[in-house]
Order: sequence, then structure tokens, then C-alpha cells
Amino acid sequence: MPIEVLMPALSPTMKEGNLARWLKKEGDQVNAGDVLAEIETDKATMEVEAVDEGTLGKIIIQDGAENVAVNSLIALILEDGEDKKLIDSYEIKKTPKAEEKPKEETKTESAPIKQAPKIQAPQIEVPTLPKTINKSTRNINVKASPVAKRIADEQNIDISQISGTGPDGRIVKEDVINFASSGSKSGVVRRDPQEFEVQKNNNVRKVIAERLLASKQQIPHFYLNLDVNIDKLLDFRKDLNDSAIVIDNKPSYKVSVNDLIIKAVALALKKVPAANSSWSEEGIILYNNIDISVAVAVEDGLITPIVRNADQKSIIDISNEAKILIKKARDGKLQPEEFQGGGFSISNLGMYGIKNFNAIVNPPQSCILSVGAGIKQPIVDKNDQIKIASIMNLSLSSDHRSVDGAVGAEFLSELKYIIESPITMLL
Repeated sequence: MPIEVLMPALSPTMKEGNLARWLKKEGDQVNAGDVLAEIETDKATMEVEAVDEGTLGKIIIQDGAENVAVNSLIALILEDGEDKKLIDSYEIKKTPKAEEKPKEETKTESAPIKQAPKIQAPQIEVPTLPKTINKSTRNINVKASPVAKRIADEQNIDISQISGTGPDGRIVKEDVINFASSGSKSGVVRRDPQEFEVQKNNNVRKVIAERLLASKQQIPHFYLNLDVNIDKLLDFRKDLNDSAIVIDNKPSYKVSVNDLIIKAVALALKKVPAANSSWSEEGIILYNNIDISVAVAVEDGLITPIVRNADQKSIIDISNEAKILIKKARDGKLQPEEFQGGGFSISNLGMYGIKNFNAIVNPPQSCILSVGAGIKQPIVDKNDQIKIASIMNLSLSSDHRSVDGAVGAEFLSELKYIIESPITMLL
């Protein structure tokens, strides 16, 4: 009897996925643990491993198939000694799509239940591209940043003629701009006959949109902001990094400001555990462990890998673990247990020069901390003297159902103390 390979549910929110590509082909020998295919889930691209041995007899769902429902049959494996003719006579059962639900019998004896009106998201019309226009593929396979490729396409430039100055010879935006300004006549304006293109939403982007819309519609947000002086934090970071052991001309670790923020948040949550919570109709859920979700920008959107038990880990351990998680997130290699859960989120846009912003709560969590850039500015010290200091803005977005204003204020006050007295992180 052939062994069925079904579309797995690789995350709690996954209802369907895209079959990115098969790594085995029909007729290949399959061992338990072999990677069969890559599946694009609502979180990332993940590998599907075989759990049985045999021969990959038939691929039901081909490469590139989209919106394949969970538990749909995607392939058949023949056990050792089985004839391939078994597949030809095998009855493939159709699996209902993920969004289909079984109909329930109507009960007339009970009184009808009134339901709250559903809030409909505004419909946005996306203009349809003319079918006669085909986007040039000339610049697709060149090693260049997406922005550089877009500018090259807009300027009708063959990007393969440009020398890249980025890492490993990668062509960046400035390379294309410099090439265009030096190689074209002054006053010449080129216009792309294709006015726009529609970038199709993948599963990750769709889920992000759904979750953020639900968060803003269903969660009563409130925001608290304060400024912190990070001069001592920067000195503390420098001392830590200067103390790193050098191996093969490379320091054994390099602590970032964000690593220190993670540690400080974890310690502040230990002092104010009410901020480490979630709302439910039955009661407020208070988490016993301090697991910090860190927002990471990836090519397809955003994902939040988790530094677990951050309050108990050293700054160096947090730094090393965060770097591994961030790399795996950008490579699409995170495992479900590495991004599912968490009790509190951090979103840092300081590296982009953003002074302050208010992030959207990441449900079911109650709080997310927005971290801005450290900006040198004049301040008045405790002796009423004006001096220059590095000031960072912190904004706490909270679910008012589970975290009151007083709790949020107490948390930020504790966090400010730890950041401005960083030696406390070692106690």
C-alpha cells in the first residue's frame, strides 16, 4: 500500500501553504529524515522531511503550487518491493480546502443568538496590468540589491555592465545612480512605458496583514513614551566589547545596543511581571517565563524570533543567541519553536535613524517596546547645567485590557533605571 505524504501544518495558524520546490524527484530512493520538499508557510520557508523509507513513486502537487490546503495529498511513496502499478490504481481522495468548514445542522429549538456586527476591512482596488506588457528579465539574475535592480529597470540600464561596490561585489543603489549620472547625457529623461507592477502577496505577507489588522481593530492600544540617557549604556557596551577575547584576529563576541535592551527589558519584566501577560476572556494570563520576541525585517515582511529565559542569560549569551536567530530568520531557516510564543516584543528601528514610533501590539501579547535611535542633544542635568547627551526614545504600546497605564508607566520607569545604570545588569 503506497504511503501518503500530506501537506503538513507547520504552524498553528497555517491553513494552507505553497509548495516551493521538490528536492526529490520521482523514482528517487527516500530514507527517513531525508528532506523531500520546501514548503512556504505563513511564517517562513521550511523543509519537509520524510518519516518513512521507500521510493518516491508519484508527485501529486508540482513545484510552485500555491494555496495547497493542510492535509492535502502531495505525493506517494512506494515501500520496498512494491510495484509502481499500485500508484496507477491508487484512489486519490480529494481534500477540502482549508477555508471550507463542515455544515452544521440548524437547531430550531434554541433561541437565535445575536452576533456582534463584523467590521469589514475597506476594499482596495488594485489596477490590473495590461496583459500585453511583459517585465524585462534582463536584470533578474545579476547579483544586486532589489533597489539597484529596480532603478536599473526604470533607467533602462543593463545592470550587468556595472561593477558592484557592495559585499562580495554586490551591486547597490549608489552604483547604479553613479553609472547613470556618468554614462548618460545631461537632460535626458527616460520613462518606463510600464507605469507600475503588482508584487503578488505571499503567505507571510498575507498573515502579517491579517494579524496587524485584527490587532488594531480588536485591541485597545495605548502608548507611553519617555526618553532615556544612554551615555553610560554606550560606555558599558564599549567596555564589554573591549574585553572580548580575540581568536584568529576576531573578537569572540560583539554586543550590540539591542542586545543590552533585550537584557534590560527582561530584568524590568522580572520587577513588573504584570507587563508580561496576555488577555483572555477567562482571565489575564501571566507568563512564568520571560521570553522576549525580537522583530526582524526579512525579505517577505517581518518575523519575531524569541530569546527565551532572557532574564537568566548573560549579556554575551543573549548577544550570541540573537545573532544566530536573526541570521536564521533572514535565511528562512527558523523552526516553529523559535518564533512561536513569547510574552513581550521589542521592535528597534534606531539603526535606520528613526527617533520614535509606536509599534502595533503583537497578539496575544500585551506589550511591544518601540526603540528609537540614540541622538546627541542638549539636556539640563541635575545641577541645572546644559550638556550634550545621547538620548534614546522608548515607546510602549500596550493592550489596555490586560495592562493598565500605571503598570506600563511602572515598567518604563524600571527599564529607564536599568538602562541608565547598566551595571545593574551584572548583579
